[in-house]
Amino acid sequence: MGAVKKKQTQPGIARWRFVLVAALLCLLALALILHLARLQVLPAAEHGYRFLQDQGRARTIRTEEIAAYRGSIVDRNGELLAVSTPVHSLWANPRLLRKSGAEQVGQLARALALEPDKLAARLEKYRNKAFMYLRRHLTPEQAGKVLDLELVGVYSKKEYRRFYPAGEVVAQLLGFTNIDDRGQEGLELAYDDWLSGQPGAQQVVKDLKGRTVQDLAIQREARPGHDLRLSIDMRLQYLAYRELKRAVAENGAASGFMVILDTRSGDVLAMANQPSFNPNNREGVKAAAMRNRALIDQFEPGSTVKPLTVLAALESGRYRPHTQIDTNPGYIRVPGKTLVDPINYGKLDLTGVITKSSQVGITKIALDLEPNGLRALFYRLGLGAAVGSGFPGETPGILPSRSRSRWHPIERANFAFGYGLTVNGVQLAQAYGVLANAGIKRPVSLVLSTDTITAEPERVIAAPLAEQVSAMLETVISSRGTGRLAAVQGYRVAGKTGTVHKVGSSGYADNRYRSVFAGFIPANNPRLAAVVVIDDPSQAKYYGGEVAAPVFASVMAGAMRLLQVPPERVESAERQLTAQLSERGTKS
Repeated sequence: MGAVKKKQTQPGIARWRFVLVAALLCLLALALILHLARLQVLPAAEHGYRFLQDQGRARTIRTEEIAAYRGSIVDRNGELLAVSTPVHSLWANPRLLRKSGAEQVGQLARALALEPDKLAARLEKYRNKAFMYLRRHLTPEQAGKVLDLELVGVYSKKEYRRFYPAGEVVAQLLGFTNIDDRGQEGLELAYDDWLSGQPGAQQVVKDLKGRTVQDLAIQREARPGHDLRLSIDMRLQYLAYRELKRAVAENGAASGFMVILDTRSGDVLAMANQPSFNPNNREGVKAAAMRNRALIDQFEPGSTVKPLTVLAALESGRYRPHTQIDTNPGYIRVPGKTLVDPINYGKLDLTGVITKSSQVGITKIALDLEPNGLRALFYRLGLGAAVGSGFPGETPGILPSRSRSRWHPIERANFAFGYGLTVNGVQLAQAYGVLANAGIKRPVSLVLSTDTITAEPERVIAAPLAEQVSAMLETVISSRGTGRLAAVQGYRVAGKTGTVHKVGSSGYADNRYRSVFAGFIPANNPRLAAVVVIDDPSQAKYYGGEVAAPVFASVMAGAMRLLQVPPERVESAERQLTAQLSERGTKS
């Protein structure tokens, strides 16, 4: 009744299928091994391991610049005047920083003492850039406080910042650098190539956040700049600056400057200016305060060139120190103007003309001289030609040049007593240095250590003539002269005062002056020549002998002590000078 069902059996897997699947799996494993070998072992394969390594390096290895140290500037004794100190500048990758969110941006702004809205606006402005400065020239401590926050996209860069230890005392001469440590003014600009170093380069490994995790190799060493040694003696510079600043303030003057030269070498030992500025903080500084007036400003030297006119008279052979000049009746009419002395000096010899600074006496001498011969003498002494200091903006001054027939009589007179020509302060000091050196002109230098070849000293005036004029200049400092306030106790001084009318909108102003004094010390064995100029004194005093001469005396008294020049015992300087002039006059 019931049929017994037969049991159904499953057919077995074909052997060939098993072998095929196993072979395929082995081939896949082999293909994977071959692919890995091609990527990581075989160097010649396309997109092989060298390609992958290059791609990895491109994403992690960076070349960074190594900032170069800018050379220092020192005075002749090695005192630091300008030095570069290491600082840190913070920068950001705006693309990364913006993605991190407003909270991180606000945190960064607070750490940098910035307004969050302004920082956010800057990030928006540079949203397509990969670099933006946040703050520059921070101290390591200031930068460290920000970097410790470990904000994404914020990095640090090592730089150098210029620091000037002497501040405003020598600011106009040194000049300053910009935020990238490149010279912008003064000697920093003139010797920028000498002072600037050669930046280096190094390879570093950075992580995804831009942080340096490993220094790999230095590709190029940073080469520091060369140091610059100036001719300035900061002891004299401080002294000149202090006395000049006091004189400008006491006389209510607009400005002033002082130059001191070493008569034996031509080195500039001091160059002070007023008003001044602090090169370490130039915020709100006016351009006028940055100007090195001693080399850039040109001015009419006034009576300080009268001794040079007398020198030309002696050189002509028609005059001697005791040649008489009749200044009666105390004035002289020249076509176009009447020139007047303060009082009628009567008859004066050449020495007396210098001692009293007689306008009438100099005019009579000038009208007797060949005008172009006088101009040639001024030029030989260094007026009207650049002194070759290398200072940016140095002015050569102006010496009028025309044929003899085209010199108007009033022009000849004005030229002889310092009008109608312009000089800078260093030129005038160099001219007096020639007198101090018995007629030898030495090149002026602001630096001691350069690879440039300086000009050789040259004789431009016969020694006896220079000595005669120097002796006349000593009488200016006597009780009979206009420069008695320039006297320095224990030392013989030679010099000349000048009170120059300034040019106004409609010619020379009657109530605006420039007070000048030029001289050298000790007169019998000169060491220093100096020029003091006080511009536009507004107080009752304005004569060069009252305003500029006292500055010379104060500075030179201190300078003689600093240079250890021993004083001499002079019982009667005036009697000694009188006898000396008499002897020279007899010989000539």
